[in-house]
Amino acid sequence: MNGYLGKILTVNLSTGEISSQIIDDKIYEQYLSGMGLGAYYIYKKIPANADPLGPDNILGFTSGLLTGTGSLMTGRWTAVFKSPLTGGWGDANCGGNLSPAIKRCGFDAIFINGISDRPVYLYIDNETVEIRNADHLWGKDAVESEEILIQECRIKKKPAVAVIGQSGEKLSLISGISNDLGRIAARSGGGAVMGSKKLKGIVLCGSGKIICRDPKKMKVISKELALKIKNQNLPGFMGGWTLPILSKLMGASKNVSAIDGIMAAGIFKKWGTIFNNTMGMENGDCPVKNWNGSVKDFGWWKYRQLNPDRIMKKQSKKYSCYSCIISCGGTCDIKNNEYGDFSHTHKPEYETCNAFGPLLLNNDLNSLFHINELLNRAGMDSISAGNTVAFALECYENGIITPKDTDNLELTWGNATSIIRLLELMIQREGIGDILADGVKKAAERLGNSASHFGVHAGGQEPGMHDCRMDPILGIHYSVEASPGKHTTGSGVFYNVANLWSQVSWAPKVTKHPKKEEYEPSQSNALKAKANSCYKMVTDGVGGCWFAASLGIQHWKVFDWLNAATGWQKSADEYMEVGERIQTLRQMFNIKHGIDPMTFKIVDRISGNPPLKQGPLAGKNFDIEQMMKKYWEVLDWDTQTGIPTEDCKKKLTMYGLEK
Repeated sequence: MNGYLGKILTVNLSTGEISSQIIDDKIYEQYLSGMGLGAYYIYKKIPANADPLGPDNILGFTSGLLTGTGSLMTGRWTAVFKSPLTGGWGDANCGGNLSPAIKRCGFDAIFINGISDRPVYLYIDNETVEIRNADHLWGKDAVESEEILIQECRIKKKPAVAVIGQSGEKLSLISGISNDLGRIAARSGGGAVMGSKKLKGIVLCGSGKIICRDPKKMKVISKELALKIKNQNLPGFMGGWTLPILSKLMGASKNVSAIDGIMAAGIFKKWGTIFNNTMGMENGDCPVKNWNGSVKDFGWWKYRQLNPDRIMKKQSKKYSCYSCIISCGGTCDIKNNEYGDFSHTHKPEYETCNAFGPLLLNNDLNSLFHINELLNRAGMDSISAGNTVAFALECYENGIITPKDTDNLELTWGNATSIIRLLELMIQREGIGDILADGVKKAAERLGNSASHFGVHAGGQEPGMHDCRMDPILGIHYSVEASPGKHTTGSGVFYNVANLWSQVSWAPKVTKHPKKEEYEPSQSNALKAKANSCYKMVTDGVGGCWFAASLGIQHWKVFDWLNAATGWQKSADEYMEVGERIQTLRQMFNIKHGIDPMTFKIVDRISGNPPLKQGPLAGKNFDIEQMMKKYWEVLDWDTQTGIPTEDCKKKLTMYGLEK
């Protein structure tokens, strides 16, 4: 009766062995569920030299500790595994309705190892766990496969399903895991891990209850937040055309202040993430032309085509993830599109719009709708795919990739038809697409001839569509996280809205200060990044949404919800220590698997070395190596190697990991 079920399911696809395991309450107190429970389990169980695409790798589907307890915006699930993309820790996070379905089957997590000798899917209900034949699904896309499994397995209630598309089957290292008909846990290559196991999908049909310790308290906290969000609405005159103006005004300021994150709720309610399609252009947040351009290369006359209002005109229905009251998602009906018509396709998110828009100098909105559907059905990560296509275009521009290599496909900037065809080749692993299907770093190694000069990544993983030359604290997170290159781990912007200093004793308080201070390898910036990391681990441990966390800790009261669900009555500092423990354990996983943390440092181009010559980020750069070392220092990791010290591990008392 503490929010968690206290039990996990383990499945060996090589032997067919299926078993459940009781998890000690102390483990949940130390690691929560979700990301933390996943880290605890696979750190112990995956041997050091395991092949990420081999039988010893473990793929975990983990639910959040607060999922199903009555808390709000805590319905996300996390896949955990050894990443074939980076060789170290891998995780991928997604919303939808899978997280509560895991718990309704009676488990907090499902861990799968081994390799099947034929395509299979895993079926779970209240009483049954079965490995079933999936020959009839192999080769089908993610949406079609999910629809078939829902029809096959539905008895009374619609089951929750997670599947891979063709990209995962073909072991593309930038493939993800899909649920809710095309929503993807996209990062780190989890789809390739699933494909390597010949596991097409999992089907969850349970109906068990999820109970928390103090449901009345939970309800009070949730109603308070619900009312605040209900009252957050934008003025009627505020359309997409106003966003670049706001961006330009904000970008012109030389100072930074704390902001009340609840104000973002109105923006997310109106547009979802695509508000940044144009807002991020004028302040430099949106990367352009493979991170080597600016708004000067993709000006208003081009980016206005990606105005979020233009996309919203195609939206036919809003939707929300489990337990969410913002509903930033939507489905679109795309008709009379020169590239193909789609009904009930997902609205493209900002990351996809920028990765296949400004990053490629492409302002063809119709092509973005089509690309979004191709990626969703194939189960390919749009961030990694867009970065990889951008890399290919720059290689083509510089003669490293030639028309002979592409079968005369012209890989020129902004050429939507060629971009779509190249993406299809990547999904099918044909021709030049086979070279590119495993991301930027692998493609550069295969091409040689100085191709690596044009490759943008951090430790093998491509960065999200937010430029750290505008936000150097984001650059720290791109470089120091156990799964590098992710934008949903922390940033200066996030810290300024999260309000963590109001509850966490050691978190630096944000007062008005010069923006240039964020470019310094200082103790204060390192502590801000540490606070981001610890809070992110708590967020992923409870199944929380990053956008919810961005509302501010005074509104999205995750620590209060945790106490109501579990009865632990821990302080904010104590929960942040839990987050630090999870963060340290993920770093220990990487060390165990032979990762040199300094090799996860972002490439020079995106730390501004050399700096851009024009645009809002002209002349901006920072010393990322010194910032990494400062971060390691405040976490009590060795400042030269990034390895957690023995004192650090002793202080955090890694329960259950004793040798």
